[in-house]
Amino acid sequence: MSPTLDRRVVAEAVGTAMLLTAVVGSGIMGARLAGGNVAVALLANTLATGAALVALILTFGPISGAHFNPAVTLADAFQGGLRWRDVPPYVVAQIAGAFAGVAAAHLMFGEPIFFASRHARAGGAQVFSEFVASFGLLVVIWGCSRLNASNVAFAVAAYITAAYWFTASTSFANPAVTLARSASDTFAGIRPADAPAFIAAQLVGAGAATSLFRWLAPAPDADTQTPTMVHTTEGIAAERSATRRGGHQ
Repeated sequence: MSPTLDRRVVAEAVGTAMLLTAVVGSGIMGARLAGGNVAVALLANTLATGAALVALILTFGPISGAHFNPAVTLADAFQGGLRWRDVPPYVVAQIAGAFAGVAAAHLMFGEPIFFASRHARAGGAQVFSEFVASFGLLVVIWGCSRLNASNVAFAVAAYITAAYWFTASTSFANPAVTLARSASDTFAGIRPADAPAFIAAQLVGAGAATSLFRWLAPAPDADTQTPTMVHTTEGIAAERSATRRGGHQ
């Protein structure tokens, strides 16, 4: 039986909250322990985020698909893996969870619950970096979910770990994460004024990758739901098995 919408929405909220707790908390810890060495702080932030992603996707993937990202949710709905009427509750849960995760990290480190970031991330290079980061993230998700579904968690975490370093923006690649990090004046923050351009670039990048994979690796069966992070390998097999049984009755 597929998890009910309320269970999936709670899973998205909790998973996104835990992800942001890892991102912001490790940023604060890294900055405090690095003694002013930004590279060391970024390395700590990167490793914690990548490790958390593996654990969270493996934990919540079978329940909600472990999107934790409105761009992924919209792309999944566009591909037919998620009903459009489920998109608003998913996105609201992701955004609410992201802010809850930021608040939790701040409380753990004795910071104000929310305070607007002053970390400037402006300019064409930064915005283009977010397009690249989001395009690559969705390429990895679509490629693995269709061709190597059992390794999605590891591939996504590996990509984000790398993208922290090869993109000028340190790869936010997530509108909910971007919004929540604008309320954190810490190592992982972004000025609220810079967030809209980041979010626009993320959505365009996700859309470009999704369009590419509609052609590059189309769904194998037109009458079968597209394999996505929402549908695990086991879930797809169960759906196909049920379809076959239904045809034999």
